[in-house]
Amino acid sequence: MSIHHGPSASVKPVAPPFPVGPLDWRRIVEWLSADGVIAPEEAQRTIARCSQAESAQHPLLRLANVAMERASDGKPLDIEMLTEYLAKRCGLSYLRIDPLKVDVGKVADTMSASYAERHKVLPVQVSAKEVVVATAEPFITDWVAEVERQARRPVRRVVANPLDIHRFTAEFFALAKSVRAAQKAGGNAATSNFEQLVELGKTNKQLDANDQGVVKVVDWLWQYAFDQRASDIHLEPRREQGVIRFRIDGVLHPVYQMPLGVMSAMVARVKLLGRMDVVEKRRPQDGRIKTRNQRGDEVEMRLATLPTAFGEKMVMRIFDPDTAVKDLDALGFAQHDAQRWEELIKRPYGIILVTGPTGSGKTTTLYSTLKRVATEEVNVSTVEDPIEMIEPSFNQTQVQPQLDFSFAEGVRALMRQDPDIIMVGEIRDLETAEMAVQAALTGHLVFSTLHTNDAPSAVTRLLELGVPSYLINATLLGVLAQRLVRTLCKQCKQPDDSASQDVLAEAVKPWKLSGSYQPFRPVGCVDCRMTGFMGRMGLYELLSVTETLKQGINHEPSIDALRRQAMQDGMRPLRMAGALRVAQGMTTMEEVIAATPTPMAH
Repeated sequence: MSIHHGPSASVKPVAPPFPVGPLDWRRIVEWLSADGVIAPEEAQRTIARCSQAESAQHPLLRLANVAMERASDGKPLDIEMLTEYLAKRCGLSYLRIDPLKVDVGKVADTMSASYAERHKVLPVQVSAKEVVVATAEPFITDWVAEVERQARRPVRRVVANPLDIHRFTAEFFALAKSVRAAQKAGGNAATSNFEQLVELGKTNKQLDANDQGVVKVVDWLWQYAFDQRASDIHLEPRREQGVIRFRIDGVLHPVYQMPLGVMSAMVARVKLLGRMDVVEKRRPQDGRIKTRNQRGDEVEMRLATLPTAFGEKMVMRIFDPDTAVKDLDALGFAQHDAQRWEELIKRPYGIILVTGPTGSGKTTTLYSTLKRVATEEVNVSTVEDPIEMIEPSFNQTQVQPQLDFSFAEGVRALMRQDPDIIMVGEIRDLETAEMAVQAALTGHLVFSTLHTNDAPSAVTRLLELGVPSYLINATLLGVLAQRLVRTLCKQCKQPDDSASQDVLAEAVKPWKLSGSYQPFRPVGCVDCRMTGFMGRMGLYELLSVTETLKQGINHEPSIDALRRQAMQDGMRPLRMAGALRVAQGMTTMEEVIAATPTPMAH
């Protein structure tokens, strides 16, 4: 959690004797005017406007609603700017509360919810040395001595936005209460499952079966994950505690720790909603849930459980409609590749492969591409394991191994369904590869994924599976390899003067980069949760199969020879695509090097 000192205007802290009691909006306006943050005319206008009526609103909120113009740049002063200014003025640190960094359990132990509400304060950090408490009333201090006595350690006050304090007070204490209630009902036994909770809820009067701690905790968790732009939620049982982690922009962040009993009840609750077998805990299971985010849009989640040493681990993959299916332009294709990809997907028949490790965005690319080609005139059918997202314009089928319904079987069945375009979730074995080839030979366009490092190695992978080279030549149209890199946050990135072009040139050797070079570096602000990155984009390498490449496949192909030929035909390696994005100031070299394989000499 970052605590930083406010705007760089010359702000004089308040000289003693300090004013005592609640903040007064007039006083804040006078200070702003005296420090030259707002012009004297603006101050007069504000005073005249606010004097017309009395209001019970917090003075900062009231002044933020008036939107006074900052003298330096004419920007309206919002609640954050005003809070930051106030902090500086009274000589305290300013804090923007990041809920992921607050240990909610400890906070709730420091003081009761009613006490926090009454004094409009919120504990945000509890360490062995001190308790950090956020307040929006820096001159009301009568609560400090009491909290210090209770907590047996000194209190350090920080100033935070009154809206945040109000919101998080409600959230944190409600969450801590729900966890406690669930714990009370289910005991701390790791074995306690959901049914027991329900039963206990009936007998134990304090816990109404409908008003259940667990239900609330699960709802909170989802809403919170949507707020934080998480792509995955991990519920992990450990020896002492259960841990909740969110994956945001590809990096895991710990969110909360809770008793194992509550964790297993949460997993049971989610399994129940996802129509999975609640009792079965020894076998991995898959399920899906549809829910809504705050805006009321449908969000789909894919669930997967895995038995571990300390209980069931669950991962919920969130497919937010905003991020799941994008236009091809929004995926991050460079112009050069976008054109070639467009040409490929317009072909009437053949195989197009998308390759990359797990979590590199293959599904998103495929879905976005299929969405593009799924017009009224064509039948797009898919066989997947599991169905990632339900998409109304495709006909989707789920592989069911227990019924002997594999990928190969699925493609075989699809062939009788008069399809035009087929998507096979993944080619893992020879049988599926043969079926895909058959489908392509009989005049269908087939999309599929393979797990390989780069585009040329997809050809050798098919050969390893046992597909004859003449069939690859007859059917394969192109291979797209991809990776995801984090993009720099637009709000806070700054030009990187220290980055030299040599580093970039070294990274893409033996290739040459031409064009402008404007690298940026991550800084970190509130929007990107101090990481400096916001969102991710794709890097692509597209191999299109040309006649000369086909000749190379026929003779015992060496991967290097294929790679050289592909590059002559216009393929740009992944690292190169990444370097271009660095030069455009969209990501950093570290990100690109971490995500892409080293380019081979050509």
